[in-house]
Amino acid sequence: MSRRVVITGMGMITPLGLNVVETWEAIKAGKSGVGPITRFDASKYLVQIAAEIKNWDPTHYMPAKEARRRDRYQQLILVAAQEAIKHSNLELSDEQRSRTGVIIGSAVGGVESYYEQAAIMYETDDPRRITPFGIPMLMVNGGSDMVSIEIGATGPSYTPISACATGADCIGHAFDLIRIGRLDRALAGGGDAPIIPIGIAAFDRVGACSRQNDDPEHASRPFDKNRTGLVFSEGSAVLVLEELESAKARGATIYAEIVGYGSTSDAFHVTAPHPEAIGAILAIEHALHDAKLNPTDIQYINAHGTATALNDTMETKGVKRVFGDHAYHVPMSSTKSMTGHGMGATAAMEAVFSVKSLCDQIAPPTMNLTEPDPQCDLDYIPNAAREIKIRNVMSNSFGFGGHNASLIFSAFK
Repeated sequence: MSRRVVITGMGMITPLGLNVVETWEAIKAGKSGVGPITRFDASKYLVQIAAEIKNWDPTHYMPAKEARRRDRYQQLILVAAQEAIKHSNLELSDEQRSRTGVIIGSAVGGVESYYEQAAIMYETDDPRRITPFGIPMLMVNGGSDMVSIEIGATGPSYTPISACATGADCIGHAFDLIRIGRLDRALAGGGDAPIIPIGIAAFDRVGACSRQNDDPEHASRPFDKNRTGLVFSEGSAVLVLEELESAKARGATIYAEIVGYGSTSDAFHVTAPHPEAIGAILAIEHALHDAKLNPTDIQYINAHGTATALNDTMETKGVKRVFGDHAYHVPMSSTKSMTGHGMGATAAMEAVFSVKSLCDQIAPPTMNLTEPDPQCDLDYIPNAAREIKIRNVMSNSFGFGGHNASLIFSAFK
């Protein structure tokens, strides 16, 4: 059995806005969410920039007592989920709860709380000084749990983790569970809040982060010859997925249909992607096969596009291998040039951007692309959004450990 699965709601919090509308308007305008780090004193760090969420106050969305008991990443996931539910007008009856799942992931979980509690232990040498809410604050599945409790969903609630492909794999798993009949609806996506001293330091030590501190807005330069590395980010995005007939029965607005999902592993290296893009190629091919589409049926690709030398060239090579000559005629762009790289949240954010591109028939730009890398010779929609006729969108996500995921969304008809 294979049932059709549609998107009926979206929610997000990003460095560009506190909801979908704010973020999408900034994306179309090519605005940058990158700036100096303010969440801690980064003056002694080689990396002093990140894409932080602005004007964030969790007490605007939940009681202060509850906010204190939750890690930042969990707060972001809950609020994104609340927006998605409201956007979807989803209200669960008692009969629907067991047919509703929550599959929302995080690459690093409550790393901020872990860092803070470890510092308390080290500085005081008193184990009684740490918070009694330490364990639920640390749990990588904490965000998903919060959402299932919030909406009373008693179907499966769990957290696949696949580094930077986490959000895409969560959406893909929810898609699979609904279309085979295990669920009728699910909230799916991802969230992360990794902008902490050890996070910035660790990524800098592996040479992955941009140190363009003097010009943060132009620091994330995917596919550019002069790119200097990724920019750390934070945020969350959640989508409401529903079986088509269930969505129609309640009169839900349908924004897009999810039609394909591919997921593979490189089995090559813990941080570097396969240089011949073997895993990426397979994920893209699996998604196309799953959707029963040919490469020429894709009108826009939301690229992983991290602005690192290894990823950008690998992804370009993979797209060319699968798409052949059509690779030069299908526009693709990296929205990370504006949002930065939100780790486990990124793929979910880009899924929302993919759906919005279908709704508005606009492909987002790759900002800061002024001198393309000779090895990156495709149409990356440089520096300005483009109005194009879009029927099918592919969103690619690749993560440390060789995780590869590809999603395909289609305009609903």
